[in-house]
Amino acid sequence: MKRYLIRSVKYFVALCVLLVAVMALNRAMGSTLTIRETFYVMFHTTRGLLLPVVVVVLALCYPRFGFIVRRVEGDTELDREQIVNAFRSAGFSLRREEEGVLFFRADGFVQKLLLLWEDEIRVSQYGQWIELDGIRRGVARVQYRLDSYLQMKRRNEK
Repeated sequence: MKRYLIRSVKYFVALCVLLVAVMALNRAMGSTLTIRETFYVMFHTTRGLLLPVVVVVLALCYPRFGFIVRRVEGDTELDREQIVNAFRSAGFSLRREEEGVLFFRADGFVQKLLLLWEDEIRVSQYGQWIELDGIRRGVARVQYRLDSYLQMKRRNEK
């Protein structure tokens, strides 16, 4: 629950920064309203209140749909090289390993920032599957590459 709340707060702050950036861009492009008038319209009209409400709702829902678990058929020990290569090509590197679970983190500052420092992806074995657990954007990118690498490996073994 604590992790969910922290993720919600991070996303709320990111959305607020985006909102302020859009307002500043609007002002820079020649809006006739001042910043004070813009805030007044936002918080004193029915239509204006919709945007802050949407920001709060999105921030509360983000941890629910922003993080996923995906599975790829394979073995973490036998396919370790393909796993590491798939993560490396997606901009992640292996940071630690505990009891058969691999932890990958984003390499660059910009990528970490775009992922709101929620850039850790856990890789573990689940039956005959390699399980990827983390932020949706990172997991989806790695899953596609890993699946391709494992299919290539199987074709080359035949």
